[in-house]
Amino acid sequence: MNDANLETDVIVVGAGNAAACAALSARENGAEVIMLEASPKELRGGNSTFTGGMLRFVYNGMEDLIPLLGELTETERNDIEMDTYTEEQFFDDMGRLTQYRCDPDLTEVMIKNSYETAEWMRSKGVKLQLTLGQHAFKVDGKFKFWGGLAVQIWGGGKGLIEALHTRVEQEGISVYYETPALDLLHDDLGVSGVRARHEGRTIELRAKAVILACGGFESNTEMRTRYLGPNWDLAKVRGTRFNTGAGIQMALDLGARATGHWSGAHAVAWDVNAPPFGDLDVGDSFQKHNYPYCIYINADGERFIDEGANFHTYTYAKYGREVLAQPGHFAWQVFDQKVSHLLREDYRIRQITKAEADTFEELAAKLEGVDGARFLETVREYNDAPRPDTPFDPNILDGLRTQGLAIDKTNWATKLDTPPYHAYCVTCGVTFTFGGLQITTGAEVVDTIGKPIQGLYAAGELVGGLYFHAYASGSGLTSGAVFGRIAGRNAARLARET
Repeated sequence: MNDANLETDVIVVGAGNAAACAALSARENGAEVIMLEASPKELRGGNSTFTGGMLRFVYNGMEDLIPLLGELTETERNDIEMDTYTEEQFFDDMGRLTQYRCDPDLTEVMIKNSYETAEWMRSKGVKLQLTLGQHAFKVDGKFKFWGGLAVQIWGGGKGLIEALHTRVEQEGISVYYETPALDLLHDDLGVSGVRARHEGRTIELRAKAVILACGGFESNTEMRTRYLGPNWDLAKVRGTRFNTGAGIQMALDLGARATGHWSGAHAVAWDVNAPPFGDLDVGDSFQKHNYPYCIYINADGERFIDEGANFHTYTYAKYGREVLAQPGHFAWQVFDQKVSHLLREDYRIRQITKAEADTFEELAAKLEGVDGARFLETVREYNDAPRPDTPFDPNILDGLRTQGLAIDKTNWATKLDTPPYHAYCVTCGVTFTFGGLQITTGAEVVDTIGKPIQGLYAAGELVGGLYFHAYASGSGLTSGAVFGRIAGRNAARLARET
């Protein structure tokens, strides 16, 4: 970087999905763009690199998906039964999961732009595929999709970041790695650039607009404990270690308004022996999301949640908090052989904490940290609980429920009666934090009185107001792409007019 690089139209802070979409959108609209990334190149992409790549958007059947996927084979067409995922269904999911606290205007923008943004991402080189085997099980010869997630990105998070950055390079957008932003440059007219650290020295980069897209504060132990509460310093971080809340803090220091669920976070069941931060070689495979087909056991040998309350896509992001709240901050997921074929590949990786036995008495001795005697009682109580004569069906909320337990399992409550029995030890893995900056529907960051801060935009996980308590799987990438695209377009427009 030399003096000629110190001035541009738009600076994007970050290099993940939201940041890359913002940069490409700004470039598409005629702006010169610089991206600043705190990580080295090999670790670029923030949390987006670690995602499984699910993408939630509106579609009205297979005819909407084929333009995104390409033509399906005759076999694929015959083996798939595709429903719809309408705007109304997306709105209902967002409302129900957030207890109707999600910002209605931002939610509407995200949903109404979701399909068009998926098309736009594909035009930038992002490849999409069906979520067969993850969000669709084959029943009576047909794959049936559930939970509103029919499509994922080819190659997951790594494939997403590789595709977006290939296009970033083709568009001539400069990306400066190991260059963390320190604070925003501003005057009475608004934001005019970024102060950053590059190759050991502090530099000032001037721009007509700045887009913050550098993640939440989940990798900042102090902020996590301050805002999320006791013991959150003990949680694992699913993704990047570079999401330290710097972008949020820079904007707050400037007078931006904080909004959203600051004591909330996307947190999942994560292997108890996973490293403190995400491992790119393993990706998101430390996750253990098939708990709807198990019983969850804590250190006291007892169940503590309704494992079958809903499809995991609607509960997984809040159940990590429940695991963290248990004695010792861990739990075991216990399955029998009847459901083994439903478990994702995440349960078969080499880096796993697993116990297996042909009897529950043998298994009890292998569940480290668990009251074995009480565990055996819990299994007996669960198996003996009355159930309706309802067939097990993993593709629907089947109503196969227990009755009379302290915590009933309300769907998929098959008895544990087919050995070998297998169990997986998990703790809490935090993905991203819900509190962040308030933005307009045009992705402008607003100040404490609700007025847009001239020249400052935001997108991605540092935006607050969309998520409270829980999260709809795949909507994070959608939100980042939708508002990144809007931020880039509007920042480029401002640069032209300034």
